[in-house]
Amino acid sequence: MPTFDVVSRLDMQEVRNAVDQAAREVSTRYDFRNTGTSMALGEGSITLNSSTEDRLAAARQVLEEKLVRRKVSLKALDYGKVQEAAGATVRQVAGLRAGISSDRSRELNKFIKGLGIKGVQSSTQGDQLRVQSKKRDDLQAVIAALKEADFDVPLQYVNFRD
Repeated sequence: MPTFDVVSRLDMQEVRNAVDQAAREVSTRYDFRNTGTSMALGEGSITLNSSTEDRLAAARQVLEEKLVRRKVSLKALDYGKVQEAAGATVRQVAGLRAGISSDRSRELNKFIKGLGIKGVQSSTQGDQLRVQSKKRDDLQAVIAALKEADFDVPLQYVNFRD
């Protein structure tokens, strides 16, 4: 029976490269000079620091441009609140989301069942979702419907088997 898996993964090497490129650009650009703007990749998050909220927003835009160029979905970023930091600076932490939570998998299951395609079954397996059907065309219709819908997480479709 044909199946495929719906997963939400991040290529951390591409994220690391994008953060490094953005940090390098921020350190060399004229409009960021003497603003103390920096960004660092931590364990599951990216921390942005700057002297003003305007410079922080500009640094966030540079980071997003680099992530898009590296084909990392911006849905994987979960921005926190802008916080006041020491020395009259501001800080913002952007969490990196990977994996499908149990609530999100229930939502995906409900969506797939709501499509009303006959013979399509879906089940949660850890942090991924397995979709199976007797017909390959039905699975392709499910993939197309999932791509059109917005679930606020980056979804990839892997392990397609006949």
